[in-house]
Amino acid sequence: MDNWIPLSDQENKMIWKRIYKEFKFKPSISKFPSFKVPSPFITYDISHLFEEAIELSLYDAIEAEALNVFKDNTLANEYILALDWQHECYWVNPHLEFLKDQFGEWTVPIVPNGDYYFFIQKDFKWGLLGHPWEKSITIFGETLINAFNNQHSKVLRSVLRKG
Repeated sequence: MDNWIPLSDQENKMIWKRIYKEFKFKPSISKFPSFKVPSPFITYDISHLFEEAIELSLYDAIEAEALNVFKDNTLANEYILALDWQHECYWVNPHLEFLKDQFGEWTVPIVPNGDYYFFIQKDFKWGLLGHPWEKSITIFGETLINAFNNQHSKVLRSVLRKG
């Protein structure tokens, strides 16, 4: 099966409309937070990832742990949303291969290195939202938070700082 399936224009419009409405999403490079997610949620400060010389292996470890958490919270045939604000967005299955580009990144990365990157369960029950200018990652939904706090989050806990 294919992974990184582009959203149709109709899907893209409907999903972003829902994000703007439900998360009160107001993109900004200076007014934070830019969104309000449902409780429970945790926001992590990742500013140090932009200031220090971080090795690619650390990004690989963050992605691997996030992928394991996504797998723990989805069925084998289930797709989630991988959204890149104002760019092409996708359906992606955490159980299928996550190919990387020429820069060693997923099509939509976990660490927000220049744009908003969101990974959201199809019914909006949980998600991981990356904010590039606030330099934060927000995780919402009890099951996703619990998964990040359990066995798969050793690297994430060591690099993510509660904001």
